[in-house]
Amino acid sequence: MIDPVLLLAFVPAALALNLTPGADMMFCLGLGLRSGPRAAVAASAGIAVGGMVHVSLAGLGLGAAVSALPWLLDVIRWIGVAYLLWLAVFALRRASPAEMAAPAIRGGRAFREGLLVNLLNPKVILFVLAFVPQFVEPARGAVLVQFLIFGAILSLGGLVINAAVGLSAGGAARRIAGSARFTRGLGYASALIFAALALRLAFMQRS
Repeated sequence: MIDPVLLLAFVPAALALNLTPGADMMFCLGLGLRSGPRAAVAASAGIAVGGMVHVSLAGLGLGAAVSALPWLLDVIRWIGVAYLLWLAVFALRRASPAEMAAPAIRGGRAFREGLLVNLLNPKVILFVLAFVPQFVEPARGAVLVQFLIFGAILSLGGLVINAAVGLSAGGAARRIAGSARFTRGLGYASALIFAALALRLAFMQRS
């Protein structure tokens, strides 16, 4: 169904994109600092699932919907900004002395947060619409299946790399979590990361 030569060209391009620091990677970094390795891995899994949703929608004709309703991306963008700011506030609250003893968020919640952060990032939508179709060959048929195969490669690479970043951050945080000052610092750092992602999304220019 897919030309093996084309697939071989796609894999290194996808890997290079996965290795490029972006909102998903920074989110896993911040969550690893805030809640540890397990939450970071769960969040990276949520991000990977979100990527597959984007690719599926692109294969089903999201590009036509965005062209017909250009304001749709702005709606998604501002919902994403609000959600990231909410996460920043939550991280700041956990940095306060009264909240420092609260348990880290569970894997299910981390998965949902990663999924929502990915789904509410219009840059991912634009990227999928611009990048993946370059490798899809309509003449071979089963266009949606081709989208899903390429999307699975992207999502798997992102899962491994984002999880590795989150594991590294979570492992470092866990080793020195006994310090109350350091724990507060982690909360502030996580809040700063989420707030920076929100600002980046808010000022995103649509091309």
